[in-house]
Amino acid sequence: MDSSGKPSTAQIVVLATSSALTAIFYSIYKSRATTVARLKEAKKVSLEQDLKALLSETPGRCISYAVIEGAVRSVKETLNSQFVDNCKGVIERLTLKEEKMVWNRTTHLWSNTEKVIHQRTNTVPFSLGSHDDNIATTVRVMRPLDAAELNLETTYTNFHPTNQSLSSVIGHFISGERPKGIHETEEMLRLGDSVTGVGELVLDNNLIKLQPPKQGFCYFLTRLDHEALLRKQGSSVRMWRVLTAVFGIAACSALCFVLWKCYSHRRQVKRERSMLEEFKEQQRRRMRELNLEESSVSPNSCSVCLSRERSCVFLECGHVCSCAQCYDALPVPKKCPICRAPIDRAVNLYNS
Repeated sequence: MDSSGKPSTAQIVVLATSSALTAIFYSIYKSRATTVARLKEAKKVSLEQDLKALLSETPGRCISYAVIEGAVRSVKETLNSQFVDNCKGVIERLTLKEEKMVWNRTTHLWSNTEKVIHQRTNTVPFSLGSHDDNIATTVRVMRPLDAAELNLETTYTNFHPTNQSLSSVIGHFISGERPKGIHETEEMLRLGDSVTGVGELVLDNNLIKLQPPKQGFCYFLTRLDHEALLRKQGSSVRMWRVLTAVFGIAACSALCFVLWKCYSHRRQVKRERSMLEEFKEQQRRRMRELNLEESSVSPNSCSVCLSRERSCVFLECGHVCSCAQCYDALPVPKKCPICRAPIDRAVNLYNS
């Protein structure tokens, strides 16, 4: 808080930042909480049911938000792993990451960093079927890459270290970057994997489809079961709720601090104004006792004795209102006659 009573820049930044983060975290928390509530309300269907009959009797021939679990089945072709024999799947993701050490000029330490330099995802049409081979019902999965929680299985990983020479090591120390190598990974959704899908279940021309839901609902495709998915989403909700509460308390504390400082400053200004009026009244009373006219008193006269010139300044308040003799006569602890602030020391003034 500066002398004018306005909040300082640091206080404004703290208040604005904590308020903005609180609003962001609360928005994320509400979104996650809504997702969990919708997951709990989603209708669970089974591949053992007669899904075509069920959907035919449903208005619009669809269930707007359904949970279904099944095993991954290929529709026509499959994807073969490029590194593992006899490993087939329907989604393959190849990733190349560059790993390097970067010199931090602030902490003077080397830190590890990763950067994705190439990523390619291949997919083929697939469906979810029952683990029981005697049940022929399948559900075609549409737009799987749009789904959240699509956690693929890592089928291959390899690290290719960078060849180091003396000249390259010297160059890396000068540039502040030391390449470590390339990390290569392959991830797949394999045939036979158990998958839980949450989305819109629709019957379209005798084909049952699981597709991204409408109305802002979240589309899930995960190797977790429904209960595990709920627990994971619930833990995320708790984390964002705690962050919202922490930054909300910080924002409220910052606001209360700023308001208290403003109130304290206003009260101090009001008290100083009241003391100044009281001092002027006492000065006028003193002039009447001495039978002095206000016009006959010099503006530079000592405010205490009204006879000698003001010759010292009080610190820390900065008032120049007294002569040296009256200052010496002030009772201990010495206080400014105008604002009643404690006087740390007095500095003599010399008029040239």
